[in-house]
Amino acid sequence: MILSGQTIERMIRRDQILITPFKEQSIQPASVDLCLGDHFLIVDEMSTPVLSSRKSANYHEMYISEGEVMTIPPKTFMLATTLEQIRLPNELTAFVEGRSSIGRLGVFIQNAGWIDPGFAGQITLELFNANRVPVQLIVGMRVCQLVIAEVDQTTGGYDGKYLFQKGATSSRVYLDREAEKS
Repeated sequence: MILSGQTIERMIRRDQILITPFKEQSIQPASVDLCLGDHFLIVDEMSTPVLSSRKSANYHEMYISEGEVMTIPPKTFMLATTLEQIRLPNELTAFVEGRSSIGRLGVFIQNAGWIDPGFAGQITLELFNANRVPVQLIVGMRVCQLVIAEVDQTTGGYDGKYLFQKGATSSRVYLDREAEKS
């Protein structure tokens, strides 16, 4: 069952769900909006001519202050982060959806995947400007929404390679057991 905005707000106030910083105006009917953080990664094409599941890529790292503009060039992919840090209890899961208003600018906000019960940290966002012109987003603006749902039973909680991540975090697929066997 997907949680209502009222239930999400109540659970935040009772410290059952952690979202910091939290803004009351972020609560939506069945989700909570999250904002664009200040850390961005773009693949360094000179030192990383191919992306591989066997090793980490090299990235250009950028920090842009809250309230400043991040320009995404046409047909460009980059990693970003949410401003907020979250923590889910072991009986809740979540997923991230891009806000429709941002999608209508031609920016796809793919999410970090399913947010497992017990996850804690900032959420890495995959941004892609599908437009033919640059798109400007303001650091700190609402860009996505966290939809939270109950799982049918309490789990052991997430214990994976992205637990407690801070900032835009590049792929760690090379740490998967399957990658070792390839």
